[in-house]
Amino acid sequence: MGKLSHLRVVGETPSADDEQQTLNTVFAALSDPVRREILDRLDGQNLLVSEIAANFDISLQAVSRHIQVLVRAGLVRQERTGRISRCSLDAGPIYGAAVWLNRYSKYWQAQFDLLAAMMTDIAEEQPRRQRALKRKRRRRTSKPHA
Repeated sequence: MGKLSHLRVVGETPSADDEQQTLNTVFAALSDPVRREILDRLDGQNLLVSEIAANFDISLQAVSRHIQVLVRAGLVRQERTGRISRCSLDAGPIYGAAVWLNRYSKYWQAQFDLLAAMMTDIAEEQPRRQRALKRKRRRRTSKPHA
């Protein structure tokens, strides 16, 4: 396998390995807060690399490296005109990550359903406890003192 082994024929369905590699690359790119901030800044606009870098307390070269990670993950498109490099967001690969994460939402939903049931039980039990406490207090105060 050479460097171009990741390229597919147009119309070819990606293999499970390709999809896993894409997910790995996207999650790795999203794992860094600087890269997530770059994506936030690119949301809805095209920016020069220098415009992106102006928002960070790191070097232009460091921002460029972060952008290259995002480009390799398919999250950013970079167009060069001479020395000028303009970047734009491509959120497409995030969709695959969202689909993958959504598969696990059923586990969270089950936990939320359990929590809701417990809260309902507590809410229903509260008035019974209060009535029992009031009866107990009345019995104490209604007994004659010796």
